[in-house]
Amino acid sequence: MPPPRCLHCPRPASLLRPRTSEPMCRRCFVSSFELEAHRALLADDRPPQPGEVWAVAASGGKDSAVLAHLLARLEERHGYGLRLVLLSVDEGISGYRDASLGAVRRARGELPLLVVGFRELFGWSMDRVAKELGGSNHCTFCGVLRRQALERGARLLGVDRIATGEGIWGGGSGGH
Repeated sequence: MPPPRCLHCPRPASLLRPRTSEPMCRRCFVSSFELEAHRALLADDRPPQPGEVWAVAASGGKDSAVLAHLLARLEERHGYGLRLVLLSVDEGISGYRDASLGAVRRARGELPLLVVGFRELFGWSMDRVAKELGGSNHCTFCGVLRRQALERGARLLGVDRIATGEGIWGGGSGGH
C-alpha cells in the first residue's frame, strides 16, 4: 500500500497531526502550525503590540526552543514590532543546568540572552537550600524561586511579557 498523501497538497504525508489525525507533509504541517499560532496571538486579550519586549523563558528543552524559534519566525513574517529576548534561570544545582544552558547558548541565534542565577538573585543556590532543609523533595521551593527569578530577570530586561512552554503571561514592567 502506498504511503498516505498529505491532506493539503499532493506530497506524501510524513506525519499524522496529533490534534486532528490529519496526514500532513512537513511543509504543510509547519505552515498550519504557524498560522494557528499567529491567529491565537492576534485573538488573545492582549495581542502583540509594536515596541513590546517579550522574553522567552529558555530552559534548553524542546518546548522553549520551539517557542523561541516560532516567535522569531512569526515576528519576521508578520512584523508585530516585538523585541524578543531569551531569559534562562540557573538554579544552582550541581550538574543539572550546565548542559541545558549550553543548549540555549548554541541555539539562540541572534536573540539576546540573560541568565539569572539563584545565587545572584537570592544569595543562595538550590544546592544550599537542599543542604539546609534536608530531605529529598525540593521541587516546590525550586519552582517558586524559578518563577520569581524569571520575573526579576524580566524586570531587569524591561520585559512586557514572558512566554513559556506553558503560555504567555505578563511580567517585568507590565502585563496581566
